[in-house]
Amino acid sequence: MIMLSMMRCVTVMLLIDLVCAGRLLWRMKERLHNIQQVRIKQQVMTHPSTAIPKEGRIHQPLNHLDIKNAKTFPQRFFVNDIYWQRSDGPVFLYIEGEGPLSKFSVLYGHHVEMAERQGALLVALEHRFYGESINPDGLETEQLKDLSSQQALADLAVFHRYISQRFGLSYKNIWISFGGSYAGALSAWLRGKFPHLIYGAVASSAPVHAQLDFSSYNKVVGRSLMKKAVGGSKKCLTEVREAFAAVEAALLMGNEIQLAKDFGCCETPIEPQDKTELMQSLADIFMGTVQYNEEGVAFNIEELCHIMTNKSEAYNQKEEAYDRLIKLVEMYRARVDAPCLDVSHEKFVLELNSTTVRSSYRPWLYQTCTEFGFYQTCEDDSCPFSHTINLQSQAELCSQLFNIPQYSLPVYIDFTNQYYGGNRPQTQRVLYVNGNIDPWAELSVTWNDTTVDNDRVILINGTAHCADMNHHKALDKPVLHRARKEIERRVAMWLTMQNGTT
Repeated sequence: MIMLSMMRCVTVMLLIDLVCAGRLLWRMKERLHNIQQVRIKQQVMTHPSTAIPKEGRIHQPLNHLDIKNAKTFPQRFFVNDIYWQRSDGPVFLYIEGEGPLSKFSVLYGHHVEMAERQGALLVALEHRFYGESINPDGLETEQLKDLSSQQALADLAVFHRYISQRFGLSYKNIWISFGGSYAGALSAWLRGKFPHLIYGAVASSAPVHAQLDFSSYNKVVGRSLMKKAVGGSKKCLTEVREAFAAVEAALLMGNEIQLAKDFGCCETPIEPQDKTELMQSLADIFMGTVQYNEEGVAFNIEELCHIMTNKSEAYNQKEEAYDRLIKLVEMYRARVDAPCLDVSHEKFVLELNSTTVRSSYRPWLYQTCTEFGFYQTCEDDSCPFSHTINLQSQAELCSQLFNIPQYSLPVYIDFTNQYYGGNRPQTQRVLYVNGNIDPWAELSVTWNDTTVDNDRVILINGTAHCADMNHHKALDKPVLHRARKEIERRVAMWLTMQNGTT
């Protein structure tokens, strides 16, 4: 079809939700999202289509669990019915996570390709407290109490009823949910908590296991920097370790002014928290490169490792690794158009305390404090970066921003795992898809369980975060082509099943 061929011309990643902790990593996400929107719009203008998504708002209760609370908020959604076989065609539900919903969520992606072939109605719902689905005062700490994954699942259940009524759906119209990263976890949890509504779920790069100290994230980053299949090497990891050791040594010797000059910092990192911000920002470049690898954030692993191991890139042969890191940061700043590297912790906290700027970072941090943790620490010896990136430096934001004491975090996280089942869910017809260089696969389901579902895992060699969710491209790795075919086979199998038990 015209729509399918047009979308295959688009080579950027659009539909993933990017779970990340560092300030620089989060800004990489927002920048990538903006660039993708511009590129997709250009493609749509160049290749006009008859598919025009319908945008709408549904008024959701602020608190589904409190019948005495009559307050509501407008929740944004999109619908694309161009492929839908109206009598008994399935419904493909795209779930948005910790960011704004785009109309391209029902126009672009592997789930859209499948919808065309399966005659599915495409619908997408924005997550409460993100994008435009928020009241004017929604980011105030007192209002954030209504932000949770449980409330988000209830929103999806109400949305299911709304769409069913609006389009006259029946039990013959099977619902399949799709999501990536945090939204992938929501897709799996939606199937688990509302099996009478959702027949099957695809959960891509889904961190279903909440974890306070996510030290294994950077363990995977280090391991991926050594993988030859994606352009890494042992030498690359060694150089990265040496570079960070040199930065830490310079800080210990009181060379903050020179460091600020070398790395183009906006401020001189004098205070201990500012030094940690510098180390986190430097680490974010490597973390983001591994997490998204070939998706065009700034570098891929092969290019990054080339810079860190190529002697011609060094300014000073006495401090090769350190000077290569300087070069890497220079190139990063040039590619993302950053005039300087922001390392002021005080400024960072002030930004996060703002309730007028609708950044997704503030509500997401609230969810990490109250449900998930996910703090990507570097206290483990396997971490190639700085030990100053510790649990304390990240979890203290919970008390600073939301008055949530740090001692309460383990209780909240334990509840999340007990409520959803962690990485050992007892749920059938949920397909967990992960790339083996993606650090978030550590918190997903990566093994089959014969006692629950013997056919629920797809592990893609050499791919990163949510890579399977993109449209098919001719230059994709063969393993990615095969994974998408397998995902489609599973979804088609669900759709051909008779109306049995859920």
